Amino acid sequence: MVAGSSLVAATLFWAGNYVLGAVAVGQMDPLSLVVLRWALALVPLVVIAQLTEKPDWREVVRHWPWLVTLSLTGLAGYNLLLYAALEHTSPFNASLINAFAPALILLAAAVFLRQRLTLWGVAGVLVALVGVLVVLTDGALADLASLDLGAGDLLMLGAIGVWTAYTIIGRRAPALPPIASTAAQAAVTLVATTPFAVAGGLDLPRDAGGAWSLVFIALFPSVLSYLLWNRALTVFEAGRAGVYLNLITVFTALATVLMGQPLHLAQVLGGVLVLAGVALTGRRPPAPALADTVGAGGAPQARGA
Repeated sequence: MVAGSSLVAATLFWAGNYVLGAVAVGQMDPLSLVVLRWALALVPLVVIAQLTEKPDWREVVRHWPWLVTLSLTGLAGYNLLLYAALEHTSPFNASLINAFAPALILLAAAVFLRQRLTLWGVAGVLVALVGVLVVLTDGALADLASLDLGAGDLLMLGAIGVWTAYTIIGRRAPALPPIASTAAQAAVTLVATTPFAVAGGLDLPRDAGGAWSLVFIALFPSVLSYLLWNRALTVFEAGRAGVYLNLITVFTALATVLMGQPLHLAQVLGGVLVLAGVALTGRRPPAPALADTVGAGGAPQARGA
């Protein structure tokens, strides 16, 4: 229950990253936004890690190959592609394409982590994807074949591929204190991206709206979302956790309504289906019957993990 709540809160803040990220990229380029975002987030992450986890930083640094890989996929790669996509498409459309990520994560978890695909998991992904397609086609699923993907859509497809890698690698990485790990990844991201941003001319927000958007992105999606997500992955399988990413679409749709833009029936129906898919995927299979766990002689039989 706690892990599920953590995933819901993480996706809520990430939805804000879509909405306010579109505001921010109107004033600065994607690389500058990534650099400024993690520069502002690094100090809070280090302080929170020191106060709550008291990590052995030398032990954390010893796992630098994992930290570099996670940084380049999750903190740098995914966000660069996302912000580049937001220069060409709307936050809502970007969030819709992002909702395809759970299917990729579930498949990748089965291939690379050898996680068993359950009937509930497959059903949940399919229901959630149908919900996304309902919204994407405005309820006319027959028009799906004629959809034309633009530059923003293609960039978002790249983004969800990178996020899938981040999620799978995160499950294989050594067990590190999650807050300290995120702080270390933020530091690596800054080292890797700052020289390129400075060489190209670092953009800064031009007005209060851009500045506040940057502050929100630096604190909520950057600090709280990553902490909550990594915390949940310690108890949730990657495939099950990935389906919660569909909630980004739902929260982005709600933000669209609050901003005064209309929400159509197809979007409501699609959102309901996405939520149903999340619920199905989070459902655990029923406990096996006694005959399935006890041998003929009464001794427990070994069962696969």
